[in-house]
Amino acid sequence: MVGLQWGDEGKGKIVDILAARHDATVRYNGGANAGHTVSIKGERYALHVVPSGILTPGKHAVIGNGVVVDPESLLKEIDGLRARGVDVSNLVVSDRAHVVLPYHKDEDAIRETILTGVAEDEHTDPGAEKGDRSIGTTRRGIGPAYADKIHRATAIRVGDLLRPEALGPALHSACAMKSRTIPRIPSTPTAPSQEYDPESLLERLSACGERLRPHITDTVYMLHGLLDAGKSLLFEGANATLLDVDHGTFPYVTSSSTTVLGIGPGTGVSERRVGSVVGVMKAYCTRVGAGPFPTELRDATGERIRERGREYGTTTGRPRRTGWLDLVALRYAVMVNSVTTLSIMLLDVLSGFDEIKVCVAYRIDGVETDRFHPDARVLVRAEPVYVTLPGFAQDISAARSYDELPPTAKAYVERIESSVGVPVGIVSVGPNRDQTLFR
Repeated sequence: MVGLQWGDEGKGKIVDILAARHDATVRYNGGANAGHTVSIKGERYALHVVPSGILTPGKHAVIGNGVVVDPESLLKEIDGLRARGVDVSNLVVSDRAHVVLPYHKDEDAIRETILTGVAEDEHTDPGAEKGDRSIGTTRRGIGPAYADKIHRATAIRVGDLLRPEALGPALHSACAMKSRTIPRIPSTPTAPSQEYDPESLLERLSACGERLRPHITDTVYMLHGLLDAGKSLLFEGANATLLDVDHGTFPYVTSSSTTVLGIGPGTGVSERRVGSVVGVMKAYCTRVGAGPFPTELRDATGERIRERGREYGTTTGRPRRTGWLDLVALRYAVMVNSVTTLSIMLLDVLSGFDEIKVCVAYRIDGVETDRFHPDARVLVRAEPVYVTLPGFAQDISAARSYDELPPTAKAYVERIESSVGVPVGIVSVGPNRDQTLFR
């Protein structure tokens, strides 16, 4: 299961529904910067690192090695779920997942703070506000944690939390380096550096390790053991395709492989063992943070979509930018992920519009194209070429089968299906499980 736009497509609901048909749900990328929302019988659950499948009793919920884990944040999430009666005994965390530490959050924040105030010049990245070169991260330390994973020398993994004799020296080295390289916040890069206490961190992380000990394992062997026993796995992607570090709108992307291509390195399970790919999309588009957004609506229509769709970030609470559906970007995402089935979410948000626009091509520097350009410096120049479709006045949130949708709503779904060449298997008309229409 993978998001096909800029995130927030409603993946959590689809994972929750599909989890009952699988033996384990597996997160393979991202960290606490992700937010999946699931509604069950009027109860709303906001999940960040824990896979959405945790809400299905008796199923394994696996945090793979490709995820970066803030252990204190994870424990807070576990405690919150337990307090609401959710069984977390089947939650497991890869011992190879890398750890997000306090200095990663400081590093994230100072980079955004500095870049926000950079004066505009000929090198300013497109898609940002004037005088702002920030990427628009959640400041959860995700990017710096992934950077340390690649740098290796200062990286700490979840398995290290169970080995104080190794964790202590690693923290001393990391804190010595970070204390010299991360400036105080808020300040300029020339101000005195932060000071990180390795002994205090060792105590905190060791305590986290002991609490997480029952959940930590070698998930690669576990997942292959399940497959060899004939069990089925549901891979849950965080963020979305257009935020992929390689295939998204660079540099306004996240720090991990968010597409289906990230499953292999993020779990140790080859993509060849993936049988089908469910691509999750909204009936319109949203984006959080900076970066080009060709179909963005900066008017009353965009505000109407935002309020009807409650388009505010699960993790940050930030208002999302809103716009009409972009079929150019959607076709690209379907191609990259080899999607076999589409799931259209939040169709009910478009109820009441007399007309609905969809982008079918771009005009870049006067030339029309049906290709998506993930390079932000090109995409920022893209002007959407729209077609206008009839809207539907009816409130469709009470529909409980696809046949109950009005003809114009079904025509909209079928236009999407024919435009991308992939069948639509699921249409969502509300947040609850029973507001899911199967075709």
